[in-house]
Amino acid sequence: MQRPRLCHHRAVGGPHPQRHGDPALSHQRRHCPGEVSFFNQTFRKRQILQGGEYVFYGEWEQQGSRRRIVNPAMDLPDSPQAAALVPIYPLTAGLAQAQMRRLAAEAVRRLAHSEPETLPEPLRRRYDLMDLTTALTVLHAPTDLAALREARRRMVFEEMLLFQLGLGLMSRRGREQTPVHIAPVDITPFYRSLPFEPTGAQKRAVEQALADFRRPFAMNRLLQGDVGSGKTVVAAALAYVTALSGFQTALMAPTEILAEQHCRTLTRMLAPFGITTVLLTGHLTATARRQALANIAEGRAQVVVGTHALQESGVVFSRLGLVVTDEQHRFGVAQRGRLAGKGDAPHLLVMSATPIPRTLALVLYGVLEVSVLDELPAGRKKIETFVVRSKLRPRVENFIEKHLKEGRQVYVVCPRVGDEEVVTEEEAPLLDVITRTRQLQQRLHPHRVEMLHGQMKSAEKEAVMARFAAGETEVLVSTTVVEVGVDVPNAALMVVENAERFGLSQLHQLRGRVGRGPHASTCVLISDATNEVSLERLGIMKKSDNGFEIAEKDLALRGPGDFFGQRQHGLPALSTIGLAGDLRPVEEAQRAAADLLSDEALFTDPAYRPLLARMQRLFDQHELTLN
Repeated sequence: MQRPRLCHHRAVGGPHPQRHGDPALSHQRRHCPGEVSFFNQTFRKRQILQGGEYVFYGEWEQQGSRRRIVNPAMDLPDSPQAAALVPIYPLTAGLAQAQMRRLAAEAVRRLAHSEPETLPEPLRRRYDLMDLTTALTVLHAPTDLAALREARRRMVFEEMLLFQLGLGLMSRRGREQTPVHIAPVDITPFYRSLPFEPTGAQKRAVEQALADFRRPFAMNRLLQGDVGSGKTVVAAALAYVTALSGFQTALMAPTEILAEQHCRTLTRMLAPFGITTVLLTGHLTATARRQALANIAEGRAQVVVGTHALQESGVVFSRLGLVVTDEQHRFGVAQRGRLAGKGDAPHLLVMSATPIPRTLALVLYGVLEVSVLDELPAGRKKIETFVVRSKLRPRVENFIEKHLKEGRQVYVVCPRVGDEEVVTEEEAPLLDVITRTRQLQQRLHPHRVEMLHGQMKSAEKEAVMARFAAGETEVLVSTTVVEVGVDVPNAALMVVENAERFGLSQLHQLRGRVGRGPHASTCVLISDATNEVSLERLGIMKKSDNGFEIAEKDLALRGPGDFFGQRQHGLPALSTIGLAGDLRPVEEAQRAAADLLSDEALFTDPAYRPLLARMQRLFDQHELTLN
């Protein structure tokens, strides 16, 4: 049975934002000065009488001091619906909210009582939770805010409990004795060999991992750092220590060009100590591949850097002691497990440049220990960020040309690939990569402009990015596939078209593509957005360059979609109404999961069988084994 994503109170003249995951509800009617505009709805002339009073609800648009709502829904003030809490459902073409509400109400009437209860009565009583039938009924037809909040709390608790129990069992399974014993060493020589002073956060992360090495269990650690915080230095330090104990390190990167970059960086840092680093990707020549495989199998390659090619059956390690994966959301749990399977319970370090908000970190901390790099290395320049309207695009193009004449390189990011994609009437015109590339090729001739997008073949994408990294291409027009990419120190300008179409964390990642060299760098966000939410989000980008702060704001404004889901980390997606503000049920579910995992009753008491069965189904759908 479909559940509503959220409910909203209708307010006189007030905003009615339909943001998934936003629990913003209010009993207060707000009388706000502004305009109401209807397009292609001539029947409204017969409905709206001069001098009448009506309740309009929709989303405010802001243009300077002018505020308006376009095509709002409306009711009479004495209508029961005008003061009601009403659900907002996801819709498809030809289906209206009123129809969907009627269908949902009938589904609740017929089916809510038949949904099997997952949480045993003692557990519900302990945490003062509604039963499932009541919660489903209240979610679809709330009588008041208090009841709605309690229904939401029950559903968040249930989903978090299932998630935490699954992660706990995975963690218990993965917490195995390891024969990889890495001896304590003095890390000072490695630090002294660097051409810069490591940050306190980098040293702290290294010490935390070294402490893990001293335990009898395999390390399972997440290294979380903002763009440019120096995660590779931490990985190099741990590879140094691992090599001194006679074990190998494998580092898996999501693309060949990023693997090549890591290989160069690690070689530069580790070669002075006689530590050999080799590259293994799908595009090596047959001779080079045979030599690399022999070096890996015989232990001459102490550090191996590659793409998913590292997981292939022909790759045999001599003594694999440490597995490092870069950009964890590009590799699912199963992929990391296959690489770890090349050794005998090796240590695991997962690196991520996507800051995770505290609320979501509470969920993930159950399966990975966490190190946070919350300092940027000295010398990283602040990136100036500007938000401009599309009418200023000619000036932005002049700015691009100025950078090119100075010898710099430029990124231009668009929200879609081609103009053949469907755009609804409500959306602003969207620029696409193909069209924008043609425009800039004409405007900037003879400078070299190339395109990059996800529909291109992998080899073609790698070649385009390699030319940009080498400086052969001066302007790269792309979708968000450059969000995680190589260091191009000469790139000093990032232009994002239709910036309102991207999440805050996406924009922050895109902005982090520049500012990696000695040049002053700029990010220009082009947007004609008028609604309050989009303007607030773009304003946050102007004010803040702290990825963790931006991630918190992104969660509050958009819900958990970009942080959770199999696309990000290979785990089951969370679908409950937004996590923003739901810290209490998250923490309660964590406590309950910890208690249940320490109590054999979870596995022996028949009352918990529905809970275990539901959890098993949830994780089995994502090919994750819990036993």
